[in-house]
Amino acid sequence: MMVKEAVCRRATLDDVEELHRLIASYAEKGIMLPRSREALARHIDSFVVAEIDGEIVGCGSLFRLGNDLVEIRSLGMKEGYKGCGIGTKLVDMLVEEARRQGVPRVMALTYAVDFFRKNGFEVVDKAIFPEKVWTDCVNCPKRHACDEIAVLKVLN
Repeated sequence: MMVKEAVCRRATLDDVEELHRLIASYAEKGIMLPRSREALARHIDSFVVAEIDGEIVGCGSLFRLGNDLVEIRSLGMKEGYKGCGIGTKLVDMLVEEARRQGVPRVMALTYAVDFFRKNGFEVVDKAIFPEKVWTDCVNCPKRHACDEIAVLKVLN
């Protein structure tokens, strides 16, 4: 399928409903933590979106876990838009934001290991991220049997 070029931009409060819908579609499949509309609105500054003709087709966010570590989270595409380079554009934008903030390490917990490897991340032991464990994992239904893979990109 030929897809028009996606435009990536910072999310705004006007995007909350669409972000909620996109993230919920992944959460229902058990592959992303759900986010309430209230939480999305409260953390809207951490989100970026990809748009094609005014329609949001992808999103992602950057969450600070410590002085030297941020996490890419809530990264997803609408059905039909995977494999079109949109995820890479979003990750590039989030990594640039980490650089701008002076944070040297970017991590993610993912099932899409090959995607992150193509984007310069390496697989690591998730035990090296105690900051993550105490912020999100403690509330996750999979916390005692986590099957996500940790990936890390160290910025120069």
